[in-house]
Amino acid sequence: MGILQKKICMIGDFSVGKTSLVAKFVRQTFSDKYLTTVGVKIDTKLLTLPNGNQMKFILWDIAGSESLTTTTASYLRGVAGFLLVVDGTRLPTWNSALNLREAVEKQLGNKPFVILLNKADLQDQWEMDEQVIEEKTKQGWKLLTTSAKSGMNVEEAFLELALLMT
Repeated sequence: MGILQKKICMIGDFSVGKTSLVAKFVRQTFSDKYLTTVGVKIDTKLLTLPNGNQMKFILWDIAGSESLTTTTASYLRGVAGFLLVVDGTRLPTWNSALNLREAVEKQLGNKPFVILLNKADLQDQWEMDEQVIEEKTKQGWKLLTTSAKSGMNVEEAFLELALLMT
């Protein structure tokens, strides 16, 4: 049996940490320098699932935006699942994420996704509403608090998505 290949997208507002999460996951690196992603950046990573099977992720890191543009929508074609990234220190990025998720669903139907509340290392600047998060968890949404800087839950986030897609 060959290795399953899955195209997944990193979606979220600008500067929420999509590129940093991918860099941490793929290369175990983190940089404080903010680099704007122009268009899309593609990486691959081989993941070993708990059952021993392997899955190859083709990671599409899409330029940050609070709504789905025609270009963004075209990048989503053929996607198996997505990571929705929120900056835990900027509450408006939560609403952007919810709008993006809705737009993706309209475009592609129901796709597996995990919401990442990123920048957990900046807990003192946290703006997330625990109640809202709890509400979404009760609806069956997968939410993980992550930090691209410390690596907290980064591997877990991608693995969680992989499991939702199997």
